[in-house]
Amino acid sequence: MKHKILFYLLLFTCLNYAQKIELKDGDLIFQSMNCGELCDAINQVTEGYKGIDFNHMGMIVIQNDSILVLEASGSEVKLTSLETFKSYTNQTMYVGRLKKRFQKLIPKAIEFGKKQLGTPYDNAYLYDNDSYYCSELIYDCFLQANEKPFFKLYPMTFKAPGSNDYFKAWAEYYQKLNIEIPEGKPGCNPGGISTSKKIKILGVL
Repeated sequence: MKHKILFYLLLFTCLNYAQKIELKDGDLIFQSMNCGELCDAINQVTEGYKGIDFNHMGMIVIQNDSILVLEASGSEVKLTSLETFKSYTNQTMYVGRLKKRFQKLIPKAIEFGKKQLGTPYDNAYLYDNDSYYCSELIYDCFLQANEKPFFKLYPMTFKAPGSNDYFKAWAEYYQKLNIEIPEGKPGCNPGGISTSKKIKILGVL
């Protein structure tokens, strides 16, 4: 009986701690958005913090006492209310914060990000093509603030693990766009950024 009571006390403490994360400018929010087969394909070829699947992310911006999320989603780069951002998923979201020695970059990163508001969403998922997908936006925010690469770019893959075949969803997607699948091109993803040694995952939101 005592062990059960201790377990529930620990569980309550953990849940209570998770609810008490005080979000700050520059915090990074990671989630697994519900977007069907494409998101499923992304999850299969990326690995996030502790092996958790993330396919979307944004950066916290505190504005007039409101908690907003700078993100690239839908048709453009935008500032979204935290509640709207939460509604994209029915799964737990994680909060990451730059380690103390890097936090001086946050004001410039946010300043750059705000200048990108209205920039079209990067449907082609190609780096440096005058549009942004979610992690690409965050990558460039800190690239500009740091005046050199901060997070890492990796060769992208659109193939199923252990296969030379593209995911059907991606093959059909790029066929509709009438462009070549950018296999091996440099890119980034929320999972990769969540594992960066330059940030600390604070817990769940």
